[in-house]
Amino acid sequence: MTDPVHFVREDVRGFLAMLEAMARPHMDEMPVEEARAAYVMMAQVAELDPHPLPVVRDFVCPGPDGEIPLRLYDARESREPGPAVMFFHGGGFVIGDLETHNAFCTELARGLDLPVIAVHYRLAPEAPFPAAPDDCEAASRWVAGSPAELGFQVTGLVTTGDSAGGNLAIVVTHALMDGPAAVPVLVQAPIYPIASPVGETGSYKSFGEGYFLTARSMEFFDASYRADEGHKRRYPILHDDHAATPPTVLITASLDPLRDSGREYAAHLIGSGVDVVYLEARGSIHGFINMRKALPSAQEDVTALIGAIRLMLERHS
Repeated sequence: MTDPVHFVREDVRGFLAMLEAMARPHMDEMPVEEARAAYVMMAQVAELDPHPLPVVRDFVCPGPDGEIPLRLYDARESREPGPAVMFFHGGGFVIGDLETHNAFCTELARGLDLPVIAVHYRLAPEAPFPAAPDDCEAASRWVAGSPAELGFQVTGLVTTGDSAGGNLAIVVTHALMDGPAAVPVLVQAPIYPIASPVGETGSYKSFGEGYFLTARSMEFFDASYRADEGHKRRYPILHDDHAATPPTVLITASLDPLRDSGREYAAHLIGSGVDVVYLEARGSIHGFINMRKALPSAQEDVTALIGAIRLMLERHS
């Protein structure tokens, strides 16, 4: 009988074997700019091509320390008033940009039939905590105000992002609960997020080596980000009013060292009476949303995620 806890999909098994054979340097063994370039290259190799969309446009918005780069994706050339999606990329608050998650954002825009605004927040170590949440909150408040640069009226927000970006999606949601923006957050959809301390969890101990995202990389990211470990913007499970959290879709991967953090946060929300759809990509690893060429099975997980977000929007519209 297959051990359900350590079940590995065949495409995931092959991908992990390939990575092991490559003997890549560790993240902390290269200059940060090389690490960022390597992440961009990996996305180009491992991810599907982006969907062609009639609207893919770069612009900026004002931020707390200068302009914040944004990218608008829309499957429609013109848009009636409606919700907009705020997307915050992953990469441990250190790597990642608008290019590493470009294809996934086109998938979101097409699958949800909503405009998607991707945010390239300031990165550590040059800009440590709380620069990233500051930028993401500022960008979300700016979009909520329906600035002329968007070309359409925003009636509500969907916050989403992967890994570090999943953390930022929750943190922004909480910030807009504490101090409302021009429009509310309708749904939050964190993807394998950092929501609570992970160092003592079973998933961290079981999958911190040999499953793509390593404990050593996470330690490097944490040392670069320099967050206040007791702050709710570091671990959003520490927020004091979860009952007011909007409907939530949360997806994890079963072989991810961050898995139990996502599970814990989802369970906490359910216990607080929040409407939650929890999904787990059984047999898959951290990072699957933008490795769909290398991991073809990940497309089904992305499709399920998009379907769950649509369901939540319909249920609570």
